[in-house]
Amino acid sequence: MAASISTPSSLSLSFSLSSDLLFSSKRDGSNSLSWSSSSFPNFKLSTHNLSLNTSSRTPNQGFVVQAAWTRRSRGELAKKPNRKSWKQKHDMYMRPFLLNIFFSKRFIHAKVMHRGTSKVISVATTNAKDLRNTLPSLTDNDACRVIGKLIAERSKEADVFAMSYELKKNERVGGRLGIILDTIKENDIIFV
Repeated sequence: MAASISTPSSLSLSFSLSSDLLFSSKRDGSNSLSWSSSSFPNFKLSTHNLSLNTSSRTPNQGFVVQAAWTRRSRGELAKKPNRKSWKQKHDMYMRPFLLNIFFSKRFIHAKVMHRGTSKVISVATTNAKDLRNTLPSLTDNDACRVIGKLIAERSKEADVFAMSYELKKNERVGGRLGIILDTIKENDIIFV
């Protein structure tokens, strides 16, 4: 069974019903239509010769609704200066484990923290007693590989298999930092 409905503005709606349409009457005298679970009606919405007043539209608008401007005004910013953005509110739940790496002139220190609770998950430093006495240099590339491997192993022991690293201002991934991050990746830790 097929039907078509036309409106004055040339907007037409057509739908078809399959043979699975069931008409049933209940004991209380009310009638109902129902479909079997195998098929539902197909609805098609189409426009023909629909004329719009183009003088009221801007050329770039088209049929797409423009998004509202979402930046806070200066007045609103002055009223609520400490209001957090969506990313500031939700980023700690989307990427909960954060890797911090500190390079000093004498040693390398790395730790993985949970952002929400500030709990330290794993720590590795070349200034520890066991590494300080065994490594020839506490700041070279071999020390970076050792730190990356220790962080990965200790994070896996704590059931952390994904973490994130945020670059500081004017910091690039390369050199000793790149070696640590690559070593962590090689030991089956995912960076998100």
